[in-house]
Amino acid sequence: MNTTANGSICARPQNPMAEKVGKAFAYSLIFIVSLVGNSLIGIIVFKTKNLRKPINFFIVNMAMSDLLYPVFYFPWFLTKLFVDSELSRGPIAQALCKLVSFVAATSSIVSTQTLILIAVDRFGAVVFPLRSPLISSKLCPIFILATWIVAMVVVSPYLFVIKLVEYQGQLFCLIQRNEAFAESSFSANYSLVINVVFLYFPIALLVVLYSIILIKLKLQKIPGEEMVDIEKQRAKRNKNVLTMAIAIVLGFVLCWVPWGTLNLLTLFAWDGRLPCSIIFFWSITSFMANSNCAINPCICFIFSGNYRQGFKRLLACFRVVQG
Repeated sequence: MNTTANGSICARPQNPMAEKVGKAFAYSLIFIVSLVGNSLIGIIVFKTKNLRKPINFFIVNMAMSDLLYPVFYFPWFLTKLFVDSELSRGPIAQALCKLVSFVAATSSIVSTQTLILIAVDRFGAVVFPLRSPLISSKLCPIFILATWIVAMVVVSPYLFVIKLVEYQGQLFCLIQRNEAFAESSFSANYSLVINVVFLYFPIALLVVLYSIILIKLKLQKIPGEEMVDIEKQRAKRNKNVLTMAIAIVLGFVLCWVPWGTLNLLTLFAWDGRLPCSIIFFWSITSFMANSNCAINPCICFIFSGNYRQGFKRLLACFRVVQG
């Protein structure tokens, strides 16, 4: 990818060091928030018995997948941004590029599947409140394990088609379809299937499920005066959890859809080469996609009183230990 789609060479930034410092600051902020926030989510659910429910287990699963970004992606990103060595170029860099791309793709697909499991859990709780949960606590670990197995199997071709290339003085991990397969259309079709099956279709399914849930809540009637308080409490809990779940879905859509759309345009409309006018937007959409791992824990703490209370208890325990 030495030239753009029309064969021209794009102008380099006037102050490349300032650009690098800006990117380093932004990605370091995501790194810290993601590492601390997702770790706290896991600790709070582990320490709080009344949070040990399927929906919170699914949120922890998403938090653990989001932790892959600060652990694997961001250190490597910052290294290749500043360090010009064998670690950022050469065989080691190529291996890290493949590994980091594999881990990042696994994380995003695990998150997508987990969002569907959360929606199914809420669907059962609201639409069929008197029946047993659609996903019981016993089945929860099986579904969680399945999300990781499916994700790793699906993105395993990344270990073969991803390659580290230099473009405009920057290093990118990109799909090199012509080098990996005899048929150049294979990896493009593979990327299309990945985007449709694990991005656009899940979003459509989530919209349908949450639309049914909202309609059910709006039309729901209280069965009798003796059940007023109980029904009000249950409705309030469902509303709070539903609000948090919808906020997580909206955050996911806003973060990933622009990048997914631009990725497909690059493969099919621009023959794998970015036009000069799109490079800036590519950087923005990549940043948005990576920031999702830091946004999710923030949403949990903003919309869930249980997580906020759990955080306060952790702080209280820490102060006691320090005292």
